[in-house]
Amino acid sequence: MTGDPQKAAPHACCGGHSHSKPKPHAPIVVPVGADVKTSYICPMCPGVRSDVPASCPVCGMALEPEFVTADAGPNHELEYMRRRFWGAAVLTLPVFAIEMTRHFGHNADFMSDVFVTRFQMLFATPVVLWAGWPFFHRGWQSIRTGNLNMFTLIATGTGVAWLYSMAAALLPGVFPEGFRGEHGLAVYFESAAVIITLALLGQVLELRARDKTGSAIRALLKLSPKTARVVQGGVESEINLEQIAVGDHLRVRPGERVPVDGVIVEGASHLDESMLTGEPMPVAKSAGDAVTGGTFNRDGSFIFHAEKIGRDTMLSRIVQLVSEAQRSRAPIQRLADKFSGWFVPAVVTVAIISFIYWSLFGPAPAMAYGLLCAVSVLIIACPCALGLATPMSIMTGIGRGAAAGVLVRNAEALEMLEKADVLVIDKTGTLTAGRPAVTAVVPAGGYNETTLLSLAAALEQGSEHPIAQAIMQAASDKKLPLPKITGFAAIPGRGVCGDWQDEEVMLGNAGLVDGIDFSSLSARAAELQAAGATVVYLAADGKPAGIIAVSDTLKPNAAETIRHLKMQNLRVIMLTGDAQGAADAIAKQAGISEVSAGVLPHDKARVVKDLQKQGRIVAMAGDGINDAPALAQADIGIAMGTGSDIALQSAGITLLHGDLTGILRARNLSRATLRNIRQNLFFAFVYNAAGVPVAAGILYPFFHILLSPMYAAAAMSLSSLSVILNALRLKNAKI
Repeated sequence: MTGDPQKAAPHACCGGHSHSKPKPHAPIVVPVGADVKTSYICPMCPGVRSDVPASCPVCGMALEPEFVTADAGPNHELEYMRRRFWGAAVLTLPVFAIEMTRHFGHNADFMSDVFVTRFQMLFATPVVLWAGWPFFHRGWQSIRTGNLNMFTLIATGTGVAWLYSMAAALLPGVFPEGFRGEHGLAVYFESAAVIITLALLGQVLELRARDKTGSAIRALLKLSPKTARVVQGGVESEINLEQIAVGDHLRVRPGERVPVDGVIVEGASHLDESMLTGEPMPVAKSAGDAVTGGTFNRDGSFIFHAEKIGRDTMLSRIVQLVSEAQRSRAPIQRLADKFSGWFVPAVVTVAIISFIYWSLFGPAPAMAYGLLCAVSVLIIACPCALGLATPMSIMTGIGRGAAAGVLVRNAEALEMLEKADVLVIDKTGTLTAGRPAVTAVVPAGGYNETTLLSLAAALEQGSEHPIAQAIMQAASDKKLPLPKITGFAAIPGRGVCGDWQDEEVMLGNAGLVDGIDFSSLSARAAELQAAGATVVYLAADGKPAGIIAVSDTLKPNAAETIRHLKMQNLRVIMLTGDAQGAADAIAKQAGISEVSAGVLPHDKARVVKDLQKQGRIVAMAGDGINDAPALAQADIGIAMGTGSDIALQSAGITLLHGDLTGILRARNLSRATLRNIRQNLFFAFVYNAAGVPVAAGILYPFFHILLSPMYAAAAMSLSSLSVILNALRLKNAKI
């Protein structure tokens, strides 16, 4: 390892010491096919680096690969913990079952106390020594570096429980009669095994969530093609993406993705730029227009001049933004971790003081009573309830959310959503349906709406353009018959034309009908365009026949949802890559007063970052690739389930149905879950606050009550049961 882990700033899981937020590592983005040596870094502790997979000596977290590549192998740390968890679960189940049978007095005659003890020792010992080895290793690291954390608690509690139980099982004669209960000497193999198993489950869930972070970046990298077609001296040849140089002329054919950023020098086409703008309509491109790497070429073929390659491309910049934002996210600041800095040394100190006091002043045999108190303190303070308090509520809450169509990626998402005071929301696909529809049909020259729409649909037959699809869908919804068109021709970048009843008909943009007098419809066309619609013109026999407006439409429940969100004191801001007119029109319908239009992906992330600098806790809702940097930068990202895979992977919460009311359900779920967690932590801390002094013997001088380790274990189980039962109440929470 390099760096000085003693000087690296710890975070909450390192003991809750006050510190400034560490500067995140921005990973290096490696092109597809590049061969690099993998190094590993801690996402939370700057300066900690290793050439091999390991755990951070400061916080105990597993180190992550520094280099982000499109192709990633298996997560060895996740497989390591998963293998140990399943091994521990198989061995712990019979130990837990036999101990519960013993506690409730249902032992069969053949199950003697000696048999039960030896059975538990046989099954629990490999759980503690093999499955729990990572916790003992990291717990020892935490002690050695002085950064006490939950691994210290787990290692101390389970270690003492197991060592005491081994002594009681193998050397029962050294213990006084006061150690013995109804079943002889109490053993705590079951407690040690259960704690190790649950702790391993928590590690598996955390590592799975962290592994998905890298998958979002890899999915972005895969948008770039691995090869490109370079044109030199009129000859085309295929080269690898890494071989492209600035100034190369590259050809892009229909159905291919643009390899790098540049400017078209020959040809024309329509490009799907939804990965950048989120807008569903392809953009017409011709000579002189800029093209962006990763965008999809729908129809024509063109040659462009490469201007930005490698890390300078827009796609690479988006990847860097997503990477940096994801690494800047701190793990959820659990209250248990905040207390761990003083909790462990306090418990150990109390145990030592109890041992010394009762060894000097306790009843005979004094040393035995001293040991009794010390072990009871460590057993009763074992962090079982403390460790269950948050995971049980989170797992139950996540299950409740899934039943309501709200998928939560990690605990941090639930915690931050409760605290959010600003909601930044995308337009297309989030507030709106995300697909264009006919919103107005304005006939002229003696035509009616039915004839106008059927003619337009007939001309657009067979086209895959979103505007054409919207017109044909509108005609289909009204069950209109389509007239026969002959002499059909497509005019790239302008529209289509054909013959109908010996008349030439044309449908397209204003450039297509240039020279035809549409002045009678100009005011209405301007009004529709100001409202954000795309207007197409239909002319017949050189005369205006009418105009059709196509636009994205507001989701039915959007305005009502926005109103309820505002009632929860959320400031709502709309960000979109669309034009200002379209943005203002949708914002007015939705009841949103703050609007920023024409915003590119990196600008969305910058707006979120600026709000965070103002002390705001920002939730971001979006659905497109263009939203990924902002979703990752936000304190909590909310993705529409109908959106792109990149948006889903960058967000902490996914709304399965793409329904805006899901944001309300998610926020209510967050509130209910966090309230439940606080209740659980209260139970756990009150239990420790009351149990540790009793175990230390504070009641003995007054009532001659001295808590044996057996009752300490029972009390610990009771506290865990109370936490579990409280967490299960979330299954019926109304969200």
